[in-house]
Amino acid sequence: MGKLGVAIVGTGMIGAVHRRAALLAGAVVRGISASSPERGAEVAEAWDVPRAYRDFSDALADPEVQVVHVCTPNHLHRAMAQAALEAGKHVICEKPLATTLQDAEALSALAASTGLVATVPFVYRYHPVVREARARIAHGDLGPLRLIHGSYLQDWLLDPASNNWRVDPALGGASRVFADIGSHWCDLVEWVSGERFVDVSATFETVIAHRAATTGLSFSTPAAGGAMQPVSSEDVAAALFKTGNGTLASLTVSQVSAGRRNRLWFEIDGAQASVAFDQEDSERLWIGLPNQREEIFVRGPGAGSAEQRRLSVLPPGHAQGYGNCFDAFVADTYRAIVAERPEGLPTFEDGRRSALIVDRVIASARSRAWTPIP
Repeated sequence: MGKLGVAIVGTGMIGAVHRRAALLAGAVVRGISASSPERGAEVAEAWDVPRAYRDFSDALADPEVQVVHVCTPNHLHRAMAQAALEAGKHVICEKPLATTLQDAEALSALAASTGLVATVPFVYRYHPVVREARARIAHGDLGPLRLIHGSYLQDWLLDPASNNWRVDPALGGASRVFADIGSHWCDLVEWVSGERFVDVSATFETVIAHRAATTGLSFSTPAAGGAMQPVSSEDVAAALFKTGNGTLASLTVSQVSAGRRNRLWFEIDGAQASVAFDQEDSERLWIGLPNQREEIFVRGPGAGSAEQRRLSVLPPGHAQGYGNCFDAFVADTYRAIVAERPEGLPTFEDGRRSALIVDRVIASARSRAWTPIP
């Protein structure tokens, strides 16, 4: 097979991240589809892309496109991913896979029936030291798990003058902070620990009742003055899970925690050792041991598990981060298209699982009761 041809649908911040990763993985960006023809023409010129499609259907009709990257607001994911699969295209769809469990289940089933590669960028799986933590747990180094705990904290919506389409349930879905970033933590912790959540007790709070009227941008900046509008989606959330093995897991999520830019943190405590990961310090894995001992595992291609070494593309001391994770995820998706099966590649089935957890978390927050996760 020659170079894969891809279409990028959506030209915001995350669309640019997809484009970069696609090029680094050796694909050819055949064209882009934007929110308007004018926007499409502008971005096509800036990105040096040969075509700005008139609309999404035009992108699907391009015979030179084998892969469609869906990078649009959440409420558009179901229809676009479904149409791409039905057109015979492989799909990378931004998370959440859909804004409802029913839609996510439909997409997962469709992807399975077509045999096409369909993935969701739960890219924190691609931090090398995360792979190291997973390998150590799978090897039994921690012993039976005793406790899982952590948080995912941001501050980009701390100011009431800040707004975004994600805040609107009609565009972002019934849950905001939990579906947007809590879903990342849940996917990561289930995958690393090897344990599945089976029950949840959750609560949501909207701590900023009114925000400036939305700009429609992916990540808006505060603007002085202007109209305000009521907010119904949550700013903070807390959840207590229980796994099938009986392990308790606690999670705190916020988009209004000053000074926390993108702090995804987890600790997994076992009978023999603990591991902890901080996405904002992602070169290191903390390992806690008995008798007041601890170790720091530093990312690098010369030590650790095979997957840790594979994903360590730079020498120690040359920091890797989110962009490298995204690049590795897209490259693994393309490897899957040419019949390889990379370890840990998050698929539409993982997107369905994430939607199920979010659905049950929302139900628990509304009922204020323990809620099973089937």
